[in-house]
Amino acid sequence: MWIRSIPAPGSWGLRVRSALIVTVAVAVGLGVCVLALIAFLYRSLTASADDVAANRVREIAGQLRFDRPAELDRSLLATDRNLTVVQIIGAEDRIVGTSTDGPGDPLTALRPEPGRIVRNAGPVAADTGLRLTVAGVDGSGGRYTVVVAMNHDSIEDTIKLVLSMVGIGVPFVIAIAAGSTYLLVGRSLSSVETIRRRVEAITSADLTERVPVPEQHDEIAALARTMNEMLARIQSSHEAQSRFVGDASHELRSPLASMAAALEVGLARPELFDDTLARTTLMPEVERMRLLIDDLLLLARADERGLPHLATDVDLDDVVAAEVARQRGRSDTVEIIVQLEPVRTQGDSGQLSRAVRNLLDNAARYAATTVTVRLTQDADTARIEITDDGPGIPAEDRVHVFDRFFRLQRDRGRASGGTGLGLAIVAEIIAAHHGAVHFTDHRGGGAMVVITLPASP
Repeated sequence: MWIRSIPAPGSWGLRVRSALIVTVAVAVGLGVCVLALIAFLYRSLTASADDVAANRVREIAGQLRFDRPAELDRSLLATDRNLTVVQIIGAEDRIVGTSTDGPGDPLTALRPEPGRIVRNAGPVAADTGLRLTVAGVDGSGGRYTVVVAMNHDSIEDTIKLVLSMVGIGVPFVIAIAAGSTYLLVGRSLSSVETIRRRVEAITSADLTERVPVPEQHDEIAALARTMNEMLARIQSSHEAQSRFVGDASHELRSPLASMAAALEVGLARPELFDDTLARTTLMPEVERMRLLIDDLLLLARADERGLPHLATDVDLDDVVAAEVARQRGRSDTVEIIVQLEPVRTQGDSGQLSRAVRNLLDNAARYAATTVTVRLTQDADTARIEITDDGPGIPAEDRVHVFDRFFRLQRDRGRASGGTGLGLAIVAEIIAAHHGAVHFTDHRGGGAMVVITLPASP
């Protein structure tokens, strides 16, 4: 039943998963290293034992070429803990020389050719724990077989000892690695948890709160800084949205109030509700509301998914010329001077016409006598300049004139008929066409707005 209480792996925390991954990785790594160590150690011990046995065989063979087995130096037949048996086998498998306490029977039936040394030759009898090195020798008394036996059990005992030590140490190493990972990840996550709690406490009612930034210059600190930058953007967007909603409500309230007042007059004095009242009061306010709602919908679509537009060849000189003609037809109090070059771009002619129209309306509204329009091309850039000789725009306000519902201090009233959205729409249209628009200084006074767009060849 207790197995059912263990949470599923998908619900394990990052600390547990990290510790488990490190445990598995360290265990696998240590296992591979231990296997490699044991294999290397075994090969090294057996090679060393074979070298010792081969050297003894060569020493014995060297003397047998000149002396008989009975005349050999007794030290050549001496044994120790590792080299346990020395045998010299003569004709008919007869033992003609052996070490102290050596067996009476040959250890192996192998009889190599003279001069050949065979390492790791297996014994004839059951496993005796010996590792044999056998060589054939042509001696002064005939042909002999020299056998030197090394104690293989001592090699196995050494391997077992190493395995026992590793078996004791490896679990401690794995436990230390897992525990250290658990603690370190937990310490790192404590900063993340602090950030999470702070973000959870931040609501739309107060977006001025910021998450704490750790003193360490690591990934957690970078996350905290990025989170604060995101909160600043959200705060700015929220404040802009609040201003937008407030300004839109205020703009819509004005024509509604005018229409409501006219309708109240019509209800109280039906004789006054004639076509003059409808034409001079109601229709202008209805048109004003319609234009305002259209502008708001356009900006809302631009905010949601960008301003969609066609990508066709557009002759900018034709667009500007048409809007200049339209503006001249609306008013003859302002002179419009035009200097146009043939320029083509990719875009939506309707939207570009609207952008030029809004700028011309704005320039004509504030111009004293003259508006100048210039269209030029520099390499792959089209440049439209619209200049008026009006009061101009203060430098500190130029960065805000493309904000929604922004009005200059001197134009807080609505006598001019503007809604404060015309320049914001211009900025959206030009940005959608990968261009830029800004106000700049003009040597003759007044205001100059500059549009730059990518020009087609």
